[in-house]
Amino acid sequence: MRAKLLIAVMVGLGLAVGAETTYRVWPSQPPSDCPFEPSPSIVGIAFTGRHIRYANADTWYPSWASDGNMYSPWTDGNVGDVKSGSGGEKATTGHATIVGNDPLNLKIVNVGVYPGNPAPYGGRYPCGSLVYNGVWYYGTYCLLETPGKHLNWDVLGPFVGFRYSTDFGKTWHDTPHTPSQPLFGEPAKPGGKVKMGAPHFVDFGRNMQYSPDGKAYLVGQGAADPDPKPRDANLSWITADQIYMARVTPSIENMNDASKYEFFGGHDASGQPIWTRDFSRIKPLVDWNNNAGCVTMTYDAPLKKYLLVITDGGNTISRFNTYILESVHITGPWRLVVYMRHFGEQGYFVNLPSRFIGKDGRSAWLCYAANFTNGYLHTNYRDDPPGGGYGMTLQEIRLLSPSDKANPGQR
Repeated sequence: MRAKLLIAVMVGLGLAVGAETTYRVWPSQPPSDCPFEPSPSIVGIAFTGRHIRYANADTWYPSWASDGNMYSPWTDGNVGDVKSGSGGEKATTGHATIVGNDPLNLKIVNVGVYPGNPAPYGGRYPCGSLVYNGVWYYGTYCLLETPGKHLNWDVLGPFVGFRYSTDFGKTWHDTPHTPSQPLFGEPAKPGGKVKMGAPHFVDFGRNMQYSPDGKAYLVGQGAADPDPKPRDANLSWITADQIYMARVTPSIENMNDASKYEFFGGHDASGQPIWTRDFSRIKPLVDWNNNAGCVTMTYDAPLKKYLLVITDGGNTISRFNTYILESVHITGPWRLVVYMRHFGEQGYFVNLPSRFIGKDGRSAWLCYAANFTNGYLHTNYRDDPPGGGYGMTLQEIRLLSPSDKANPGQR
């Protein structure tokens, strides 16, 4: 639906008071079995219509470093004259520096690629990326090929580990781990289930300034084994049943040492989070069977809220659904901000770069890619909202407050 929002309540967007413009409030349409209560403080999101798309590649997860720049992985396409492809024994993953303060006028520089053989798997992709105290930690995960099936890479493989750079991506030190000997030792065999799958770092702002304890946190997608009600592509690059969490004190010595990690193990009787170094005791942060998938988290410092963004990719080549949850605690409980059916219409790798959260905490930019199957399956999915597509898409949004909802200026 469309709603005209009075700019008197949109000062945080930097627009003139007294003017009027049209915003698109995305309807929240959660399935009937949604386990989350609606948020009382962030009651939806509106798209301002401002957007831009950069490059011709996906998998962008910007990390805001102490030097003011953002640093991001990318793959499966090209940035300028540099190309990266994540399939086969000659797979590469890309890296780039993102320079600028204005989301609509960014420069992507210092572009390069790094090789990573996925064997015995078929593909190797970027995931958790963090620049902290001048060190860039760059994680990769693998996917299992399924020849003869119509689904797209429908078996999620291991999170391998982190390579790192001390010169912002000019040179790299490879991870000591391999796809056959991954950091967390999962899956037990190719095709088995994982829990810390394709993990991403929680975005705590510039140089992790808002980490609650100086630790880096990771959220990953996974599924239990055995799964009582599996669906097609039950655990893939974009589908899952649960979300899991780990944390570590970031350092070159720690990042590839599983013994240095703690894993979220649920809550105790008083509601306090349990942290354990025993991976077998890990518990879901979010558990919604057949409704989870790729996950990112950002801390919205002005609102003092953690925003958890999850995309459920259906059968991996269908239209996708993305929902946003919020909590005042990094381990929940979680409440629903919005459930966006067919966002993109095939939007994926969705995240909220902290670099572009406004001073009021209500203005932000969604970063994502979309509609990758249009090119090779001719699916003709729409760019919805307009301006999306394959690449690094940025869409400006407003996190609606109850007063926005109560007085939207609808006419």
